[in-house]
Amino acid sequence: MLYECQPEGKVRCNLCGRRCLIPEGSLGVCAARKNVKGKLFTLSYARACSIDVDPIEKKPLFHFNPGSPVLSVSSPFCNFFCRFCCNWIISQQRSTTQTHEMSPASVVNTAKRFHCAGISYTYTEPTTFFEWAYE
Repeated sequence: MLYECQPEGKVRCNLCGRRCLIPEGSLGVCAARKNVKGKLFTLSYARACSIDVDPIEKKPLFHFNPGSPVLSVSSPFCNFFCRFCCNWIISQQRSTTQTHEMSPASVVNTAKRFHCAGISYTYTEPTTFFEWAYE
């Protein structure tokens, strides 16, 4: 969705500040996007590796609706390599992180089922699963 075709079959990913230039058959730094025949494909769409109901106070918008629950979901990839990351198992252990398919509608239905005030795309850097969060 947010990429540019480049010469020699390469693509430039424009989802994060790294602006990866990805050759044919290769992955970007985050490992969430792959160049397949000059088109950028996401490998993280609808792949939930973590889902939980959290208090809104754990989120940057904690002043919005204090005391309410929020559904937190994530996909396993990240474009950061923070040495202090408390979620490194899901963000950096890419080949071993287990996932299950969770459509955007399923995310919304789960939030409703647990009476959540909102949905937070979190735990890893959300631009790595932008298409899923966007939909």
